[in-house]
This record gives sequence, structure tokens and C-alpha cells, in this order.
Amino acid sequence: MSDDPSTATPTDRLTIATSDGLDLQAELATPEEVTAAVVVCHPHPLHGGSMYDNVVSTLFSALPRSGAAVLRFNFRGTGGSEGNHDHGQGERLDVVAAVEALQQRHPGLPVMLAGYSFGADLALAVDHDAVACWFAVAPPMRVIPREDFVALGDQRPKHLVAAAHDQFRSPVELAEVVGEAPNTTITVIEGADHFFAVGLHAIAAAAETALTRVVEP
Repeated sequence: MSDDPSTATPTDRLTIATSDGLDLQAELATPEEVTAAVVVCHPHPLHGGSMYDNVVSTLFSALPRSGAAVLRFNFRGTGGSEGNHDHGQGERLDVVAAVEALQQRHPGLPVMLAGYSFGADLALAVDHDAVACWFAVAPPMRVIPREDFVALGDQRPKHLVAAAHDQFRSPVELAEVVGEAPNTTITVIEGADHFFAVGLHAIAAAAETALTRVVEP
């Protein structure tokens, strides 16, 4: 999915500060009427992931049309963000900083915490009072221990998206890892693998549905 410049949502470049003193590179897309907020976490930076990844860019482009202010950012040590890669530990502080930066700009709005691959794992490992639901695309659930996925023990909604031919965690394996986590759905994108050369429109549609349920439960 590519952005149409004629309909692109106005975007601001931001610097967000983590609790351990790092400045992170971020961008915020804000529609005219904002009814919800979304933070999107990118895939593994040591394998080329950044906030300009195709799945992240799809959500960043699509969700403002559903009334969401969407913030994407580069994890520590990626792109213009300070610090060094911390194997999923310090990056949790990055996610919290992104949620709080968005909350400061749009206080009181429900936040959907989203991520893709490594970013999906990190999203599922972060709890925050502002988070109304999680949206995790192709979480490998290998970056951090299973017990650290705090979202899986939470009653708030969790919407997981799996690629039918994912090389790192098949839909069946994902369902086994998730187990009986409350209020959890798994959507399978047929024809797609972990890198989603196809299926971006389906991801956007699933995210829009999840967002609608947050705004109009």
C-alpha cells in the first residue's frame, strides 16, 4: 500500500524522550477530527526494520482516515534515535515514551498499541493505563520470554494478525503460544508470509476494525 500525496494526512516530526534519557525520532499523523490514538512499533532494527517499514507505513497511512492520530517512532539506536539496540529490554521504555508522548498531545483518548514483528512482541510486553487494546502483526514471540508478554494476561482486547505462511511463527504455533489469553482474536492473512509482500490492505482493514471497536465498543 502506498501513500496518495493528494490525500495524505498532515505529518509532524517529533522528538520523544525516554525515561532513561534518550531522544527518539518520531512522526505523528493527525487527521482533522481525532477520536482515537495509535502507536506503531517497527520490526527488528538489526534486520533492517525502521519506522518506514511497509507494514508500519500502511498503518500510519490508513488509520488517520478512521480518525486516529498515529505516532510511529524509531527504537533506540535506529535511524535518528539515540542509544543502542538493547535486545528488547530498553526498547520497552521506548514504547512507553511513545504512548505518553501521544497521550500528552491527545489526553483522554483511547490508545491502540500496535506493532509488527519485533515491534509486535514489544507492544505485547508493555502495559500502560492509556492503552485500550493491542494490535500485533506477525508477532514472532521469540524476542523476550513468554511470561513477559503482559498483554496476554490482561482483560483488554488483543487483536493478533498472522501470515498464513509465516516463516517464524505459523498461525497454529501462534495460537498455541497465546493459549487461552482472554479477549484475544487471531486473524490469518491468506497468501502472505512474514514480510507481507501481499496482504497489506487486509492488515489495514483488520486494524480499522480493531480501532472501531475501541472508539465504539
